[in-house]
Order: sequence, then C-alpha cells, then structure tokens
Amino acid sequence: MSRLDKISIADTARWVAYYRAMESERPDALFHDPYARALAGPRGQEIVSKMRGGVALAVPNIIRSAVMDELITESIAERGVDFVINLAAGLDARPYRMELPPNLLWIEVDYPETIAYKTAKLATAVPRCRLERIGADLADAQARRSLFDALNARGAKGLVLTEGLMAYLTPEQAGNVAADLAREPSFRYWMTDIIAPMALRMVRRRLSRVMDAKTAIYQFAPAEGADFYARFGWSLVTYRSMLVDMRRFRREPRGMWFWLLLMPRFARAEPTRRHGPMTGTILMERVCE
Repeated sequence: MSRLDKISIADTARWVAYYRAMESERPDALFHDPYARALAGPRGQEIVSKMRGGVALAVPNIIRSAVMDELITESIAERGVDFVINLAAGLDARPYRMELPPNLLWIEVDYPETIAYKTAKLATAVPRCRLERIGADLADAQARRSLFDALNARGAKGLVLTEGLMAYLTPEQAGNVAADLAREPSFRYWMTDIIAPMALRMVRRRLSRVMDAKTAIYQFAPAEGADFYARFGWSLVTYRSMLVDMRRFRREPRGMWFWLLLMPRFARAEPTRRHGPMTGTILMERVCE
C-alpha cells in the first residue's frame, strides 16, 4: 500500500462522501446517494483505500447519516420545520436524495471552494426542495454572526445541522457557535453529532497518522454530554446512541460486545437526567429568550 498524504479539511468531505457511495452500493443499503461517488472523486477513494482501518471507519459515519435522515424527516413532519440550515455541509446530497417537501427551504453553508466544487459536480441534478448555497468561513466570528442574523429571517421554524463539524472545534469555539445559534429566534432546533472523551481518544489515535494537525484534528468531546449545550440555551429533545443504532441497523463492528461491556452508558437508548458521556446524535431545542 502506498503512502497516504495528510488529510485536510477539504479532503474530509470527499472521504465521507466515499463512505456514502460504499453504503449506497450495498444490497442492504440504509440509504441511496447516487451522487456520492462522483462527489467523492478519486481522492475520496484513495483516502479510504490507503488509510489503515479506513473501511471500518465507514460504520459510524453511515449510522450517523442514517439517523440524521430519520430525525430530519421527523422534524419536518412532526415539529413543523420549514427551513433547514446545513452548516459545514461538505458534499452532503440530502436535498437531492431524500423525500422532502417541495416548499422546504434548504440552505447549505461551507467554504467557498467547497461550494464551488459541489455546485459544478451537481450542475445537472435537480433538488427535491428549494436549495440555496452560501460560501462562508464559519470560523470568522463576526461573519458567522452576520450570516446567522440574515438566515434567521428566512423562515419561521428552522432546523440547524452541524453533522461532522463540532468535533473539530475547541470547547471555546463550540460554545461560541452554540451561543451564536441560540441568538436567532427562528433557529428552533439544532441537530449535531456528539462524541464521548474515550471515543474521541480512540478516533484520534487512529487518525493521527493521516490527519493534518493544522487543519483537521478532532478536539471536542464534552464529558457532560448534551449538558454542555444547556448553558448556551439549548435543551435536549432526543439522544440516539451510536452503539444502539449500530445494533438496530445491523452494522455492528467486530468485537462490539467488548465495547458494550466497557462503555455501557454510551449504549443507553435514553440518557439519564444528568447525561454524562454520549456518543451518537442529539437533537436539541432552543429555550433561551
């Protein structure tokens, strides 16, 4: 196996898109993304094929995508969400592959170069809802707040997605994003993935050889779980445990029994009042005035 160069933030979108392509081509696929392989391109396949344990890492990414699909559908149907803001959208193709109301507004935000690449690749594809893309650097706090202020006026009841984003931030940055989102009255719901400290350490060890430490390193794993976000005005609505959903979708990795013994709290279908470490997906509701 030849050497794999360090993976940048731009590469991670192609890497995860290739996982979606792998899943879509399974006979028992949890979802079908006909655009994933083209979006991943040769670079996405190269990363997975050359990364040690690269194929095995597909499972948590696929489970995360499938669970978020379910919660997005539920939020639209049962909570009245009328617009979705996908921050750090990467090469996600949900507006094209999911069954969505035609009048739903879906807004994707990412670096301008990622937006340009994605727009070119999907030039002939037709989204199933109203779709807009915005190129922006979310790390720029002033620009981020101005963007959020503008997006707040785009609908009455919004759902914000930050799939795969928060783990790259420092705790301070994560808190700033949470506070900025909570400032906007129409940002009613927020869905994100969450990782426990022990799980973060395991992932960091596996990826340390290939991730570019300057631009793509996992950092954020709140020991208090979803309670981290409560101080910024967010209340937990739903927690979906990664281990529970691996079993539900029959995507258990080898030796899963060991992790269930080692991390029983992470395998709970419902969190306790004091949430503690959590690995999976959380849906939160804005509660601050």
